[in-house]
Amino acid sequence: MKDERKTEIRVGLTVLIGILVFIWILGWAKNFSIKSNEHFVKVRFTNVSGLEIGDQVTVNGMRKGYVKEMLVEPNNVLVELSIENDVQLKEDATFAISMLDLMGGKKIEVFPGTSLNTYDNKKISEGKFYADIPSVMSLFGSVQDDLVTVLKDVKISLHSLNKYLTDDKLSSDVKTSLSNLSLLTNKLNLMISENRSDVRSLTRNAVELTETSNKLLISNKENIDQLFVDLKNVFQKSDSLLSDLNYLTKETKNQQNNVGKILYDENIINDLKQTLKQVNELTSILIDQLKNDGVNVDANIF
Repeated sequence: MKDERKTEIRVGLTVLIGILVFIWILGWAKNFSIKSNEHFVKVRFTNVSGLEIGDQVTVNGMRKGYVKEMLVEPNNVLVELSIENDVQLKEDATFAISMLDLMGGKKIEVFPGTSLNTYDNKKISEGKFYADIPSVMSLFGSVQDDLVTVLKDVKISLHSLNKYLTDDKLSSDVKTSLSNLSLLTNKLNLMISENRSDVRSLTRNAVELTETSNKLLISNKENIDQLFVDLKNVFQKSDSLLSDLNYLTKETKNQQNNVGKILYDENIINDLKQTLKQVNELTSILIDQLKNDGVNVDANIF
């Protein structure tokens, strides 16, 4: 009787321990906790692509929380994260959805940031979505038709290029060109070999000419400097002379000197015209008299 009772007690204890272990494993898997050692952060994503409630939240690659709740908005998804209290988030913290493994699971990766200011848990942050394998495959499916068209065009281009490269005439022309290039190279090598001494002499003369020019410039440095000074003085005097000429011209045009008064005085111009007219008439009379009976002078002297 006692043995049966002991057996029942053992079975009961075993079942109780099993239940406790099961509850502990379930709580660990589902992130259940008896005491509150977590804080909540809200993040808005434009695309969650397979993220589910209970998925992991990792901080710099280490599991530190889970997805507590998700709310669908018109153009976004609002995700509430449960993060352990020992994680100190900063003002510039960032959140991103990425692949958990190759099987397609999702997690939210948190980068705490480096700012000196503490993160405000009341605000809603904007998260990022890192493309995974299904997203890439979906994108590939959207461009499948374009890719097929591109491959067809590439195939046609390669066929045309292969036909062009296998052309006998092109092959012959290429061989001829290479042969001519080889011949030209040989001739250039031969010419350089034959004129090597001349090239050396030319180079030597160029070096000597450069050295001589340097010596000439160094030995006549003072004269050259004085020449530039004289040229500078000449240019300055030329500028002064041009300024004086401009001033004289301006005075002449404004009739501020005798030359201007003579040139721009209408009375003098009219007198000159009248004088030239009279001289012209006198010259005509003298020419007529010289052609006929000579010069007749009829003068009354008082």
